[in-house]
Amino acid sequence: MASPWLFAFLCGLLTAPLAGATLNSPAVLSLSSEIVKDKLTQELKNSDATQILQQLPLLSEIKKEPASNIPIIGNLVDYLLNHIVWLKVTSANILQLQVQPSANGQELVVKVPLSMVAGFNTPIVKTIVEMHMKTEIQANIQVQTSESGQPHLVLSDCSNSQDSLTITLLDKTLSFLVNSLAKEVMSLLMPALPKLVKSQLCPVIQKAFEDSREDLLDLVKVPVTLVPDHLEFDILSPAIKDNFIQLNLGVKFLDSQGKVTQWFNESAASLTMPTVVSAPFSLAFRQDVVNAAVGVLLPPGELMVLLNYVFPELAQQLKTSMKAINETAAEKLGPTQIVKILIQETPDIFLAQGSATAVQLIVLELFATNEVNHPFFTLGIEASSEAQFYTEGDQLMLNLNEISSDRIHLMNSSFGLFNPDLLKDIVTQILASVLLPNENGKLRSGVQMSTVKAFGFESPSISLTKDALVITATA
Repeated sequence: MASPWLFAFLCGLLTAPLAGATLNSPAVLSLSSEIVKDKLTQELKNSDATQILQQLPLLSEIKKEPASNIPIIGNLVDYLLNHIVWLKVTSANILQLQVQPSANGQELVVKVPLSMVAGFNTPIVKTIVEMHMKTEIQANIQVQTSESGQPHLVLSDCSNSQDSLTITLLDKTLSFLVNSLAKEVMSLLMPALPKLVKSQLCPVIQKAFEDSREDLLDLVKVPVTLVPDHLEFDILSPAIKDNFIQLNLGVKFLDSQGKVTQWFNESAASLTMPTVVSAPFSLAFRQDVVNAAVGVLLPPGELMVLLNYVFPELAQQLKTSMKAINETAAEKLGPTQIVKILIQETPDIFLAQGSATAVQLIVLELFATNEVNHPFFTLGIEASSEAQFYTEGDQLMLNLNEISSDRIHLMNSSFGLFNPDLLKDIVTQILASVLLPNENGKLRSGVQMSTVKAFGFESPSISLTKDALVITATA
């Protein structure tokens, strides 16, 4: 078995090329304004906002407004208003919400269009006089810093201006007197209705936003299973960028007992995202988080194989290669020769634009027979494979394609020094036949993308940038 100093020496050989971790957010979740709009729409439906509109006290509110400036008409209107039997909203609808980026791209503007039909009746009118009222509430979603210094998303500046209000009569054939009264009622509603809508509906919209925000944050915190462990997200800070809410996330890995084993929570600039991201949902993982996840699926371990029994052709090729180095030594290789492969550290995944590479530090020991205690020779191998990320349903999958022995170092030998590159071809074949199938078998369980599913998306896709694995999804 390789001694600890041998593996330490091998790790030292790769220190320079493996260094250089970034300082970006561990993970970044981007949600489009469409997701915000859908959540807010659902919460408004749950809040019975239309019922609140139908209960607006229109009559008492317009009586607070001054009537016509013409004394005779004003006195008449006051008289008629006092004899209005009722004035109320008979039907109300919240039309399709709009959530759009602000001019500076750092806020989201929420527009809530309202459509209402109101009617009134007086002793001089045999039928109900109906009016169609259209208006729009506007508010801003922005990032504010709390007293504790923690940034969070808030809904602010909720308002309903008179400029967005239009009121029209549904019946154009009313008498002159009724028409005059209706116009006066409408003129009184112009300043009164925006005040009512703001005071009665803005708190409802505020509550709906807070509920939808909490729902979204709860969905973010859905655990992601990594058998036998799992990972969870912490929200570090939110940001608004154009049409997206961006959540900078911390990532922690927990074992089966719920104990935190790794925690990534430093936050700085955003990760490199694909040039064009039009998907409503994207979740980017930093390279070191990807490596940590792979480390859970591919923990350190060792493999032993009776080469002549399992892979007789490889055993024969190994013996032939050994003869070219030392014929006497080659003859000592018996039918029970054992190849031991030790993985004392998990593979490192290096991301690039559109591709990824897995680099492994491997110790390979060859025992001449199953009866000896000391290896015939020990090799330190720097191997690499193409790391292929893809999806199957809601599973994130990784497969290691092929393997190459980039550098081989002779760690010890029982028959003297030799050039280990002479064994490069056969060593690579052994790794491809023994190590690679074992690792791909462990990776076959995949990672269930719980967060994607929690947001109601299917058929996610994977893209790679120079420092991030990005999961995108559409409805």
